[in-house]
Amino acid sequence: MPEVIFNGPAGRLEGRYHPAKQKNAPIAMILHPHPQFHGTMNHQIVYQCYYAFAHRGFSVLRFNFRGVGRSQGSFDHGTGELSDAASALDWAQTINPEARACWVAGFSFGAWIGMQLLMRRPEVEGFISIAPPANLYDFSFLAPCPSSGLIVHGEKDAVVPPKDVNTLVEKLKTQKGIVIDQQVIPGANHFFDGKLEPLMETITAYLDMRLANVR
Repeated sequence: MPEVIFNGPAGRLEGRYHPAKQKNAPIAMILHPHPQFHGTMNHQIVYQCYYAFAHRGFSVLRFNFRGVGRSQGSFDHGTGELSDAASALDWAQTINPEARACWVAGFSFGAWIGMQLLMRRPEVEGFISIAPPANLYDFSFLAPCPSSGLIVHGEKDAVVPPKDVNTLVEKLKTQKGIVIDQQVIPGANHFFDGKLEPLMETITAYLDMRLANVR
């Protein structure tokens, strides 16, 4: 699991990168939760998603947004973090010029950034959005949402009430040409405390289903 440093818009960004064995392997990028609430690339959910993609033959990158860990810069309320994510994807694509596809996964704040990146990068063909904070941030930019993906959240989420995620999903489901898969983890709070296993089972089952359709 090599440590990597690459240039971002506000200075160097620190990451971990898993290169796939196949040259044309797809790329996946995992985005961490809110930097001001202990969000880092080593968060357990980010870490588990990173390995879920790695075990399925992806080249995978996770990194710290500006001002987190050894990444330079300071918190920028989402604008700068979106630029960081775009730079990180640029870096991953430079290393993998033959990559045939790209996926983005994010948790909470990272899900919001990931969905914005999706709108700007047509090569992203799949997403995993974990507990997207639909009540805290504006998701109206998803018009239309360009890719199919999984939105997974906790039944007992007190930070992002399930009704707000349901409203977002219902809006996205009216769009033609994409399929939004919504899964609710019973009894799970926003952080999936004690529910990491069912969360990861849901994510890996979705990934396996999507990848089976590609091959």
